[in-house]
Amino acid sequence: MKIYKENDIAIGKVTGIQNYGAFVSLDNGQTGLIHISEISSRFVKNIEDYVKIGETIRVKVLGFEEKNNYLKLSLKAVNDRERQQIKNPLSFNKPKRVKIRHDDKDFEVLRNHLDGWINESLEENNMIKTDFTHIIDKVDMQNYAEKVKEINKRINEKTGLGNDFLGWTTWPEDYNKEEVERMIKCAEYVRNNFDILVVCGIGGSYLGARAAIDALKGLYSDDKLKIIYLGQTFSPTYIAQVMKYLEGKKFAINVISKSGTTTETSIAFRLVRELLIKQVGEEASKKAIFATTDKARGALKELCNIEGYETFILPDDIGGRYSVLTAVGLFPIACAGVDIKEMLKGAKDSMIKYNNPDLATNECYQYAVIRDYFYHHNKSVELFVTYEPSLTQIGEWLKQLFGESEGKEKKGLFPGSVTFSTDLHSLGQFIQDGSPILFETIIKVNKPFIDIEVPHDDANLDGLNYLEGKKLSFVNEQAMQGTLKAHEEDGHVPNIIISVDKMDAYSLGGLFYFFMRACAMSAYLLEINPFNQPGVEIYKKNMFHLLGKKGY
Repeated sequence: MKIYKENDIAIGKVTGIQNYGAFVSLDNGQTGLIHISEISSRFVKNIEDYVKIGETIRVKVLGFEEKNNYLKLSLKAVNDRERQQIKNPLSFNKPKRVKIRHDDKDFEVLRNHLDGWINESLEENNMIKTDFTHIIDKVDMQNYAEKVKEINKRINEKTGLGNDFLGWTTWPEDYNKEEVERMIKCAEYVRNNFDILVVCGIGGSYLGARAAIDALKGLYSDDKLKIIYLGQTFSPTYIAQVMKYLEGKKFAINVISKSGTTTETSIAFRLVRELLIKQVGEEASKKAIFATTDKARGALKELCNIEGYETFILPDDIGGRYSVLTAVGLFPIACAGVDIKEMLKGAKDSMIKYNNPDLATNECYQYAVIRDYFYHHNKSVELFVTYEPSLTQIGEWLKQLFGESEGKEKKGLFPGSVTFSTDLHSLGQFIQDGSPILFETIIKVNKPFIDIEVPHDDANLDGLNYLEGKKLSFVNEQAMQGTLKAHEEDGHVPNIIISVDKMDAYSLGGLFYFFMRACAMSAYLLEINPFNQPGVEIYKKNMFHLLGKKGY
């Protein structure tokens, strides 16, 4: 009897269809199930729109459920390109074998134990999915397997370079529950009593929160509380415009700084605090200022002790660009009306899933390895791509995460970001036909918040009636597929797809953790410290000298 290994393509006949999936009898006599989430990358309302009883289909083997003796199968993993030419870009010298035990009552066994697995699948429906079938090159993962295992051990034992800043690895489980509850209560107070929250921070002290709020609330949210950002620039024009906008309005402040002396943030906070006191008075201002800072020391902590401001802690063992799941990100995100407990739950599930030394099954580490492979094979730029404008700031967060973590000792990939299809009309030509220095990592959301149909127009002067009645999600998807095909096949630009089923707090929490874990692995593969930023200190010294700061 044929023995299948994970990621093999199998042939089978559809023997039954339920609302949760399709039963398949494979050519070796074994049974399997294609869960509805593995039917198509698009939204599946009716499984029979995709497969019919009696139809012979090709499916991908995802794994084997030993407890209940059935195969987990995927139809969507066998894309159009694979149907023409089966391709597995990830090569393992010793593939994991799936033991097949033939049982004439397989379907009965499957049905008897199916409910538990269906529930499990539904819970995981929003977990991250990866697609490495568009990376062109064949990457020999086995060459990396032992090194990845050793690095994973160092991460878990917190013995790697910069180990003083590995607290984020277990934070989704270790976070202070009481502080989170206090954040939620304070956020509710802000939402009920103010019209604007001014977030004062720079770099990791605001990028994650801004990315999350844009992704989860949208760019034109009708939420009563408006969140604006200050402290990330010296621009007098920008700061003056914000200050003018705040005049006469009910606003609160969330200032975020470990030391309380970050120049951009400190200047902004001094200005906006002065305006707040002028508008509401000294005592009332104390109830409108919330600080995220060191637990015991620093200028901001000292000010909080003097004035009695509500204070949240920036942990000592978590650096700024890894801090989005701490109070740094969670408090402003909670003020935006997001369920931060769900975000932490998603991060925890991601932590459990990707805390796995086996490279053959850990897609987070596979992504890190592919990045390392490209770095050593003449790629110098990773271009983060999204087709959703509300995810643009996630690209900004990723640029800091990877750029500041990897860009040391003359090493590292340069991180860039684009939003398609907008940037296809500016950078598309270079990506397609320019210097072959880059690869793309697509951040994809399978289901939009809301969808719109293309309307009919009697005159049809724009020639768009051929799209009449079609959803814009369909148009956006075809734009992605067309671009993917052009970049991969004609431009020879490798592509990685990292997707979630829908963008919600749970999924985003998992996505944040996925990238932080992948970044740490990537940096350690380069044998550099992922958590320091010595280059940043150089420009600061020069700036302080030119500004006339004492000691510089």
